[in-house]
Amino acid sequence: MERRRAPAANRRYRQRRFWDALYRQEGAEPREWLGGLSRFLPELEAELRPGDRILVLGCGNSALSHDLHELGYTDVTSIDFSPACIAAMRTRYARCPGLRWAVMDIRALAFPDAAFDVVLEKGTLDVLMVDETDPWDVSPQAAAAMHRVLAEVSRVLRPGGCFISITFAQPHFRKPHYAQEAFGWSLRHAACGDGDAGAFHYFLYVMRKGQPLDPPDLALGRRLHQPPPTPRPATTPRPPGRRRGLSPCHPAVTRGGGLPWPPPTQ
Repeated sequence: MERRRAPAANRRYRQRRFWDALYRQEGAEPREWLGGLSRFLPELEAELRPGDRILVLGCGNSALSHDLHELGYTDVTSIDFSPACIAAMRTRYARCPGLRWAVMDIRALAFPDAAFDVVLEKGTLDVLMVDETDPWDVSPQAAAAMHRVLAEVSRVLRPGGCFISITFAQPHFRKPHYAQEAFGWSLRHAACGDGDAGAFHYFLYVMRKGQPLDPPDLALGRRLHQPPPTPRPATTPRPPGRRRGLSPCHPAVTRGGGLPWPPPTQ
């Protein structure tokens, strides 16, 4: 069956020219996807330590890197594939020497192995799914792109380090991608929100390198690479009351007046 195409407006989020145009217009004025640091600070602080070498993927013009710096996490490297974004952020936060900025593709990180204690992303990996129309049946191309990025994240994490992913993607959609034995990390998640019953929740996933996956997560990750089940062939429904092996004229399948069902053709 041919896959449905995502709207063109979705696909623009994977295009560098779209983001360059946006950042040339907006500059480094903060724009927060999924909210600012205060929304998930308690969960995040539990994973961070003073002196951690932190890498922020797809920083955009979020104030996240700066806000972490102000809280005492002063070794923060932020990357984005938009040169316009990085130029604007480097100028805006020039007074913070501990903040480093680089133009880089998250699929090919130009860092040595085990270079960071923490890798952090907020909504960046969601861009890899913008072409998808069915979250239950992700295309091989999207799954491969996600795997490529996560393999790079695992590579640049030191043993014992953690990858933190913040997203609207629910566990049954996102955990299969994260729960891959090849990445060498454990996986857990927490639902976060503002306490407003009408607000959307988002999810914070924590992957700790060097710890094993739980068996249920391991099984979930393996299912990602299994082919989808073959659809069952359509069958002609039996008439009401019809039992297997009975003649149409059997009393059990006749209707009022003893007329056979279905009626004989003329």
